[in-house]
Amino acid sequence: MDSEFLISLLTIIGIDIILGGDNAIVVALACRNLPDAIRNRAIILGIGLALITRMSLTVVAVQLLEIPFLLATGGALLIYIAYSLLTDQGDDQEIEGGTSLWSAIKAIIIADLVMGFDNVIAVAGAAHGDHLLVMIGLIFSVPIIIWGSQMILKAFDRFPIIVYIGAGILAFTASRMITHEDMLAPLFINHPMFATLFQSVVIVGVILAGAYKVRKQQHT
Repeated sequence: MDSEFLISLLTIIGIDIILGGDNAIVVALACRNLPDAIRNRAIILGIGLALITRMSLTVVAVQLLEIPFLLATGGALLIYIAYSLLTDQGDDQEIEGGTSLWSAIKAIIIADLVMGFDNVIAVAGAAHGDHLLVMIGLIFSVPIIIWGSQMILKAFDRFPIIVYIGAGILAFTASRMITHEDMLAPLFINHPMFATLFQSVVIVGVILAGAYKVRKQQHT
């Protein structure tokens, strides 16, 4: 296993950990009206079907990111997502919970597609066209969503710095997407120090801009 593959895999797992919290809330809300006897089945089936749908979307996204400048555009979008992760104060969203097994599963899949767009873009960018990485990363997201996300949400509340670490991971992925853009490759390949400086500026810039916005919101 080469270092590039390992870095990409760890990055994808980090993305799944950071972005998995919202999906746990989706699952809980979608299943909140179900009888206890079928709740676990709805969670497992809903997440399983949502995972298959997300795999398909991510593979398509990997192919689309091969279009000239689309990788860089995706990186720019991910920078905004990373910034939003820091500045989002948590809008209340009404997700209609189902009263039957299939209505709950449908709610999980639809909500996951709507809220999982950032994950699809982030994983596609971190994978750099490697479908094996996409599958491994998304498979890792299942236990994270089922067992770990509520703990992560509590950790966010108790240790706010974790959110900044998450934003930093996304910003790092975004900067790598831009520096791996084929149309910009000569600029970064011929000037490796510039590539490193660019990545550092993106990461630090996102964190500082997000921290400034949060502080401003708190004093408003």
